[in-house]
Amino acid sequence: QVQLRESGGGVVQPGGSLRLSCAASGGISTTYAMGWLRQAPGKEREFVAGLLWSGAGPWYGNSVEGRFTISRDRAKNTMYLQMNSLAPDDTAVYYCATKRVKGADWSDWGQGTQVTVSS
Repeated sequence: QVQLRESGGGVVQPGGSLRLSCAASGGISTTYAMGWLRQAPGKEREFVAGLLWSGAGPWYGNSVEGRFTISRDRAKNTMYLQMNSLAPDDTAVYYCATKRVKGADWSDWGQGTQVTVSS
C-alpha cells in the first residue's frame, strides 16, 4: 500500500508557475504508473500527466501539453509536476495517484492540493 501526500499548491497569478510535489510512503513498484489528476468544482476529473515509475513516459493531457512537466525522483519516492504558463482554467484540486495494473483504476490517492490561478 502506498500513502501519498501532495504539496506545493497555492495562489498564483495568470502566467505564473508552481511546482507540485507528491511524496510517497511505502514501496512503489517500477511497474506502477504514477499520475497527476485534477478536479475543479462542477467539472469532470481530468487527467493531467503520468509516467511509469520505471521512467517510461511521460504522457500529458491535451490541455496541459507544452506547459506542464512531470518527473520523479525514485531515490526520494517523490513525483513532481512543474506547471508553467498557468491560466485560470488550471484552477483545481490536484491529486497524485497510482495505477498498479494496466487498465486498472487510479488508486492510492493523496489528499489533494489546491491550485488557484487568479489575478
